[in-house]
Amino acid sequence: MSLYDQGLDRTAANYMALSPVSFVERSAEVFADLPAVIHGARRCTWARLRERSARLAAALRALGVGRGSTVSVMLPNTPEMIEAHYAVPALNAVLNTLNTRLDAPLLAWQMNHCEAAVLITDREFAPVIGPALRLLREQHGRTPIVIDVADSEYTGDGERLGDHEYEALLAAHAPLARLEGPADEWDAIAVSYTSGTTGDPKGVVTHHRGAYLNAVCNAVTWTMPNFPVYLWTLPLFHCNGWCFPWTVAMLGGTHVCLRRVEAPAILAAMREHGVDHYCAAPIVHNLLVNAPAAMRAGITQKVRGMVAGAAPPAAMIEGMAQIGFDLTHVYGLTEVYGPAAVAVRRAGWAQQSVSEQARLNGRQGVRYPLQEGMTVLDPETLAETPADGQTLGEIMFRGNIVMKGYLKNPSATAQAFAGGWFHTGDLAVMEPDRYVKIKDRSKDIIISGGENISSLEVEDALYRHPAVLACAVVARPDPKWGESPVAYVETKAGAKVTAAELVAHCKGLLAGYKVPKDIRFEPIPKTSTGKIQKFQLRERAKSASAIE
Repeated sequence: MSLYDQGLDRTAANYMALSPVSFVERSAEVFADLPAVIHGARRCTWARLRERSARLAAALRALGVGRGSTVSVMLPNTPEMIEAHYAVPALNAVLNTLNTRLDAPLLAWQMNHCEAAVLITDREFAPVIGPALRLLREQHGRTPIVIDVADSEYTGDGERLGDHEYEALLAAHAPLARLEGPADEWDAIAVSYTSGTTGDPKGVVTHHRGAYLNAVCNAVTWTMPNFPVYLWTLPLFHCNGWCFPWTVAMLGGTHVCLRRVEAPAILAAMREHGVDHYCAAPIVHNLLVNAPAAMRAGITQKVRGMVAGAAPPAAMIEGMAQIGFDLTHVYGLTEVYGPAAVAVRRAGWAQQSVSEQARLNGRQGVRYPLQEGMTVLDPETLAETPADGQTLGEIMFRGNIVMKGYLKNPSATAQAFAGGWFHTGDLAVMEPDRYVKIKDRSKDIIISGGENISSLEVEDALYRHPAVLACAVVARPDPKWGESPVAYVETKAGAKVTAAELVAHCKGLLAGYKVPKDIRFEPIPKTSTGKIQKFQLRERAKSASAIE
């Protein structure tokens, strides 16, 4: 035993498990009178938000929820969703936020897989949750307790499915004296299912320590001030809002809820409530870039956006700069709590051209301050690739902001953590300044005549055409070259462009073998967070090739 181990034990006075639940208690204590939630005509202070969360925790405890129990929620970005994020972990239970765009069979499968004891659901989703509950009962023999939410901003008449109504349940229970969190910071805080862009969702289990540290990283990375006004354009079900429910609580900020993510509603909320921070996938930022200038009138405060979810095209980054929005590019996955890397902007970048600034800011960047490792490794040897901007490898993470593993899937967990690193599946290069730049997902590299083509590079070229709103490039079978790129394109409202014009445009920006010869103007399948589902497009391209 060391000298420094003698009589220097952990006690209640000098050690507590890290949990973001503590941020809620602090803001309720020191910022009790400040605004915490805005939702339509509803307003809530931090004291009131903490009280409501503590009432929900008490109600859930009375229903038998405790350590290791799973509470599923099917909610849009409403106050009840925020309260669930604060109440469920306070019981040492596990929060499962369901994707509101999934179908009934997949919802039933997920709730069975995570053994949901309670479901909190907005009445708008009754048409899909009703069948999901029937499947859950009939196929899996599971019947969770259902709590219905009647949101003040929902104008429909969705049926009640459960025995409990949310507001009545809260009113029937006195709030817990304290939102305490776990005794062990390694305890699970949430199980989040991967979005299915590969067609294979897994239950990603995260812990209190990681959520706490990533919440801090969000604020540090974004240099967020105290009392930010944060707009919920990012679905709260996605990676639990990238840990921003906790970041806003830590800073005593205001959650501005948004039930529908549409450009008019986003810009109106920014104008009316003085929103200064928001997060979104590239497609949502594109909505704002392409909105009529009149729609942005009256927004005089500095608005800071954070982009992730897909590699942002340089044209979108340039567009955000042109409308005066400050953009921070982060990178991550569900398995690392959302963002865990950032393209930290250096002072010298401001001296570069707008296009070069966009290129620099479009990189995936460097690890978050409290993430212990992020690099590019050869996936076979685990040797680090040289920082030459050319040698392709796989992005890997290690540290406290990495999941516990995949629920009930030890083989997938072992594979993901092989060699002591979390394998992302994203192919990238390390540039000379040690900033990481994604070249593609491993499944999305197109090999044409023995040459590697990055679908992201082709997409970036297409996005530079003023008529292109969204695009995706995948491989199609080619009898001569093995594979060749095919581009799926959605155009902006009122814009007209031909395939020949886009091909000519790409020829001015790309090597000839990278230019897509096949351009299709078709709807592009996306997840609810704006991620393009390339696995569907790959199947579409193969099917189209088979009948041509």
